[in-house]
Parts: sequence; structure tokens; C-alpha cells
Amino acid sequence: MSNASMNNARLYQVLKGPVFSEKSQLLGDTLGVQVFKVDKNATKLEIKKAVELMFDGVEVLKVNTLNVKGKTKRFGRTIGRRNDYKKAYVTLKSGQEVTNEALSQADDTAQSNIADNSDLQATDAPATDAQVNA
Repeated sequence: MSNASMNNARLYQVLKGPVFSEKSQLLGDTLGVQVFKVDKNATKLEIKKAVELMFDGVEVLKVNTLNVKGKTKRFGRTIGRRNDYKKAYVTLKSGQEVTNEALSQADDTAQSNIADNSDLQATDAPATDAQVNA
């Protein structure tokens, strides 16, 4: 596998999904900032490339990231904790936006690319006795 295709596979795994909140909607409407949940190990450069790859014609000006600590929650007597995650505020060039249709289309594209990559890895593996006998 070439380095470019491995890099694209990584970029498709960087964005986990959009964040829908009052604050993110307000930022999107006024300043052109989109908010995403991203992989904990993702860098700002990876996030920028992933957004530009998934949403055609979108140019990213800057990326701000922050780590969100999971809240402690009680379930009766049991004390639980939500997962920590990383959030990215992506500033787009003025006049550009990421629509809900583009978000769902990008999610479908990412899922199909991940499935395609897993198929490639599965076919590279040597056949087992059960597969040979079938």
C-alpha cells in the first residue's frame, strides 16, 4: 500500500462527527466555524486535511482544539464516568459552509472507505484451512 493511500485512510478516521449544540450553531451562523468531535491523537494539520478532503471545495483557515474531560455521573448507587474526547473548532474561509447534507454524505463516504480498506486487509491475509476446503 502506498503512503498516500495510508494517509487518506488515517484522515477518514480523524473526524468522528459534528457537534450539534447551541454554541456550535451560533458560531457556524455568525463566524463560519464548524465544530467536530475528533480522534484524541489527531493533530491540527490532520484535522485541516481531513475537513478539506471530506468536504469538497472547502478551505480551512485555522483549527483550534481542546480536550473535553468526561463528566462523572451517578446511576443510583453506582458512580460512572463519561468518556473524554477531543473537540475541534474549524474556521472556514468566509462564504463557505458545511451543510447537514454534506456532513451525512461525508460520513457515508468515510464509512465506505473504512469498509474498503478492511476488505483489502482481509484479502491480503493467507487463506485458512476452512477457506481452502470450502
